[in-house]
Amino acid sequence: MKILVTGTAGFIGFHLVRKLLSENVEIVGIDNLNEYYDVSLKLNRLKETGIMRYPDNEFVTSNVNENYRFIKTDLNNREIIAEIFDNEKFDVVVNLAAQAGVRYSLENPHTYIESNISGFLNILEGSRHNQVKHLIYASSSSVYGSNTEMPFSVDHRVDNPVSLYAASKKSNELMAHTYSHLFGLPTTGLRFFTVYGPWGRPDMALFLFTKAMLEGKPIDVYNFGQMARDFTYIDDIINGIHALIYEFPYDISNGLEPESADNHLPYYLFNIGHGSPVDLMDFIKEIEINLGLKADKKMLPIQPGDVPETWADVESLFKITGFRPRISIKEGVKKFIDWYIEYYRITNKKS
Repeated sequence: MKILVTGTAGFIGFHLVRKLLSENVEIVGIDNLNEYYDVSLKLNRLKETGIMRYPDNEFVTSNVNENYRFIKTDLNNREIIAEIFDNEKFDVVVNLAAQAGVRYSLENPHTYIESNISGFLNILEGSRHNQVKHLIYASSSSVYGSNTEMPFSVDHRVDNPVSLYAASKKSNELMAHTYSHLFGLPTTGLRFFTVYGPWGRPDMALFLFTKAMLEGKPIDVYNFGQMARDFTYIDDIINGIHALIYEFPYDISNGLEPESADNHLPYYLFNIGHGSPVDLMDFIKEIEINLGLKADKKMLPIQPGDVPETWADVESLFKITGFRPRISIKEGVKKFIDWYIEYYRITNKKS
C-alpha cells in the first residue's frame, strides 16, 4: 500500500508517519514548512523520521526507512500536487496539512482560504483523477461553533461557525461530500478535539502554559476560567486515524448509523475526542502538579472565535473500529511535561 500523508512536519502528521514507519507501507510526505510557529520544531520532527534535507519540490528519502520519502511543497501549488498524484498513484491519502488556529484566523484570513480551501481542492482533484481508494482528511471540533447540545454528535447541525478556521473546516466537509456524490470518491472526515502531547504545537494551551510558568510569567486564562475542553492525547488521535486507514468507506457502509454516514455515498464523518470534557482550571492544576509550580493566572474574558465547552460523542468511531480514546489528562500532561523538559533542556524545574 502507498499512502500520502500531508503535513508531515506538523504535530499530528509527524506522529502518524512515526507509526506508519513500523509497517510495510510506502509513505510519501508533504509539508510546506511555513512559519506559523517555530520552524525549528518542525525540522526536528522531520529529523526524527530521518528527513535531513528540505529542497523545494524535490523528493528526499528518509535515512531511517527507505519506504518514506518527503517533498517540501505547498498544497496550493496545483501543478506540483497534480504531478505527484499522477506519478505516485496513491492507495490512501491522509490530508493533515492545514492552516490551524482559531485566533490567527482573525488576523490572517487569506491564509485559511489558500491553505484550507484551495489546497484541499487540489487534494480532492488529485484523488479523483487517480482512483484513490480512500481520502481521510482533518476536520475539527470547531465546526460545532455555537452549538450547545452536548456531547457533540456528527448528527448535530454545524451551520453556525464562530471563526473563519471553523468555516474553512466545514467547507472541507462539504467539498468532500460533493466529490463523494459526483465522483464516488470515498472520503472520511475526522473532527479532532483539542489534541495535545509531546511534539505539540506551541500555540496550544498546554505548550503556552508550560512555557510561561517555567519562565515565571503569568498565563492567560480566558472566560475567567469557565471553559472545558475534550482534551485528546496525541496517541489516541493517531490510533483513531490508523484504525480508519484500513476501513474503506465502501466496505463499512452497512455498518454505520445515519448520523455518521450518508447511506447512499462513500462519505463519512467521525469525532475523535476523549469523550469526557475537562475543566480548564483542573487542566491547569495538573500542569502545576507536574511542574511543581503555581501558575500566576491572568483572568480574561472569552476571545472572539472561542467556545466555552467541547465534548465529543465517539460512539460511531467505536462501532466501526472498536477503538476508544483512553489516555487520561493525568497521564497525558505528565508525558508532555516530561518531553518538554527534555526537549528544551530545562534545568530549573522543581521536583
